[in-house]
Amino acid sequence: MENIIINTKCGELKGLEYENYLEFRGVKYANAERWEYPTPVTSWDGVYDATEFGPCCPQTRAYEDDRSTSEFYWREFRQGLSFTYDEKDCLSMNIWAPKNANKAPIAIYIHGGSFSGGSNDEGQIVTPSFAENGILYITINYRLNAFGFANHPDLKDSEGRCGNFGLYDQICAIQWVKDNAEAFGGDPDSITIIGASAGAMSVDILVSSPLCQGLFQRAIMMSGAGMQRWIARPRTPEKCRPFWEAVMQNAGVGSMAELKAIDAKDLYFAWNKASKEVKMSIFYTLPSIDGKLLTETSYNMKTIPSLPMIFGTTSNDMMAPIILKRIAQHYGKKSKKNANVYYYSFNRHTPGDESGAWHSSDILYAFSTLDFNWRPFEEVDYKISNEMAKSFYAFIKTGNPNCNAIPQWDVNNYNRPMRFCEDSKQMKWDSKTMFSYTVNKRGTF
Repeated sequence: MENIIINTKCGELKGLEYENYLEFRGVKYANAERWEYPTPVTSWDGVYDATEFGPCCPQTRAYEDDRSTSEFYWREFRQGLSFTYDEKDCLSMNIWAPKNANKAPIAIYIHGGSFSGGSNDEGQIVTPSFAENGILYITINYRLNAFGFANHPDLKDSEGRCGNFGLYDQICAIQWVKDNAEAFGGDPDSITIIGASAGAMSVDILVSSPLCQGLFQRAIMMSGAGMQRWIARPRTPEKCRPFWEAVMQNAGVGSMAELKAIDAKDLYFAWNKASKEVKMSIFYTLPSIDGKLLTETSYNMKTIPSLPMIFGTTSNDMMAPIILKRIAQHYGKKSKKNANVYYYSFNRHTPGDESGAWHSSDILYAFSTLDFNWRPFEEVDYKISNEMAKSFYAFIKTGNPNCNAIPQWDVNNYNRPMRFCEDSKQMKWDSKTMFSYTVNKRGTF
């Protein structure tokens, strides 16, 4: 590994050079004050040092022991890693570029974490595998929880926007990549956005947004897409008002203007307390109707766009895998006229315990990061990983996941998804097992 300096539209950028790829960490793409919309970074002074990961948005693990508050996912995705946190400096991305790339297709990953946690440098997504297979791969941070999804009516700006700051961060990041792709050898007209869990929900919102037309050409949604279209429909800021009044009360302030000025830690815990105490608070902490990016007319089951997509779930998904399966089928029925969606079900019960095909376990396989994880993976796990990864690479490059690593994967067959398991092939959903897991609460969130 050596250092390398490249020229970008923003100025000189110092990164890390490996045998087959280049890596740039913590590249800041935007600036934003609290509850203000992001402005893109267009230049910097001197040589930008992109050899260390950037700060994450403040979240629970910034203030409390990660293992004690989220032991399962700490062990799966973050064990042995360290992170920094900064509200004002968290809008950055990590970039893995093929060496000597020219017009390489681009994959941009939006992390999950219930819109309240997560970051772009967790172990399951930090990988050179895409770059080593000719793809410019990027992971982004965006604002979360109280910082990214405040949606009180008093926050409406002069353009009529209200809230969803984290979603606007995502769009700003994608636009930054599009504007600067050529400096890294990428093709700005061949972008695939990928998301898992809340990231998949984000992708599902972006593909329908009038603000994203022409920004990307393909999408991959891993566990979570369709939820807000169907069963957790976005609320208006007015309906979110009582939740934010509870946050203000917890913080001991009387207005959103006062709340905007308090310390980040105090704001986070005032929000966290309301999230635990307000009935059905989950509906007020998700993306909401903001009037521009996300509207009632642009985001519903009738507005699924016509672009190539991969849509997947796991057999132990989100405590209610049978519901996720039903959402996938419902999504399929509404989008079948587009004839461009590929469905999968991840059914490999990961070795090491009885968690099964837990929520987001498919990321380790598709992103070739099994070796980061503690589990005693077997030869068959690496076979499945190769199948998923190669199909994702093919899709990112062509819009079609079919390749020599998998059996034929038929487009738009939402009743017979590609089942990634010990014997991967298209099969009917394992509805009986998924129903049993749902009833017996054997899913993982």
